Amino acid sequence: MSPQWPFDIRRLPFYYGWIIWLFSTAGIIFSIPGQTMGMAVFTDHFIEALGLSRTQLSLAYLVGTVGSSLFLTRAGRWYDQLGGRVMVALASALLALMLLYIAVADSLAARFGGGVVVSFLLISAGYFGVRFLGQGVLTSASRNVLLVWFEKRRGLVSSARGTFVSFGFAIAPLVLAWMITNGGWREALWELALCCLGFAIIALLLLRDNPESCGVLIDGHSHDNPPPSPVSQASATLRQATRTPVFWLATLSLSMHSLFATAVTFHIVSIFAEAGRSQTEAFAYFLPVAIVSTVTNLLCGWLVDTRSLKPFMIVMLASFLTGGLGLLYLEKNLGYLLLVAGFGIGGGLWSVTSNLAFIRNFGPLHLGEITGLCTSIMVFASAIGPALFSLGLDLTGSYAAPQWFCIALLIGLLVFAVVVHQEEPAS
Repeated sequence: MSPQWPFDIRRLPFYYGWIIWLFSTAGIIFSIPGQTMGMAVFTDHFIEALGLSRTQLSLAYLVGTVGSSLFLTRAGRWYDQLGGRVMVALASALLALMLLYIAVADSLAARFGGGVVVSFLLISAGYFGVRFLGQGVLTSASRNVLLVWFEKRRGLVSSARGTFVSFGFAIAPLVLAWMITNGGWREALWELALCCLGFAIIALLLLRDNPESCGVLIDGHSHDNPPPSPVSQASATLRQATRTPVFWLATLSLSMHSLFATAVTFHIVSIFAEAGRSQTEAFAYFLPVAIVSTVTNLLCGWLVDTRSLKPFMIVMLASFLTGGLGLLYLEKNLGYLLLVAGFGIGGGLWSVTSNLAFIRNFGPLHLGEITGLCTSIMVFASAIGPALFSLGLDLTGSYAAPQWFCIALLIGLLVFAVVVHQEEPAS
């Protein structure tokens, strides 16, 4: 699409990167129906409407999410070819269609004869769609489109975005639960679809791919006042990136968060009930986590612009480990505090790492494909988490075994992060 349609941004009296910031932030927030905390609120309603057990629904989530992860590297290639404008708008519009499909999945199951197998296949297809389009394509495209508009304060700008995203993710379960209570789960899905479709139309009109194609300079510099010392950053291909330990450290660390946090979020009501805590406490847990995450994100986003990512990644993994230990003792107040602090600080640092690790180390040219592979692995990990916790509960009668498994993986990654050499190019 022409960057001058429907208007030329060079005629505006301000730097258009700030409009891109708005759409990048909104795009991630509008991906909530495809995120775990968006779907988790509907879990018990899907179980009742489709006639599935909790484990069967978790396995459907696994199948749909794993299936979606297989196509995300290719979606990253489409981003490199088509640009963020088309990909954000297209992903949001298709996400709306998938939400409408899930809203009638139980009716379709009845039309095709009902039964566990039919319901399982239909909801698996729905999970595939929302996970691929929401958590995968829309999130990744919205995150990447901002990074090429800012360079000097990329970390701080990304963290400012993370502030609003964290708040949106924190209140989403409460808002969705309110929508379901007041209108019904099916009507809530219709309303979410309408919002996603509206955002797709606006994004197609106002979003732009990068400053160069629009005839402006990065960071808001003018041609009369160019950047004082422009640096041409070399870009690695996907093959080159995957041959470095830094790529795998960042990818596996981010994916470990996806596995653990997704499992906890998906089963949040059940996990809190096992610890003797109420559903209200379970949904309210997201708010203090978001506050801690937001403060961490802002502070570390400001600090990381002039520092190596390595210490931030180490603290991130140590924080997740602390939160995991707190989860084991959730029935105690200290356990709850450790869970909130650990997952809050870790979540804030996760945002910093996911925003900067790949563009810093591998450049912008193949960013979509490289982050596409990372997102694919993260989505795959997020699929394993809920099923792992469900199976652990079925086999042992509690969530302790899968929690210890996650803690062991975090210890291994923490050792990896300490010993691996991370040399970032000068910015």
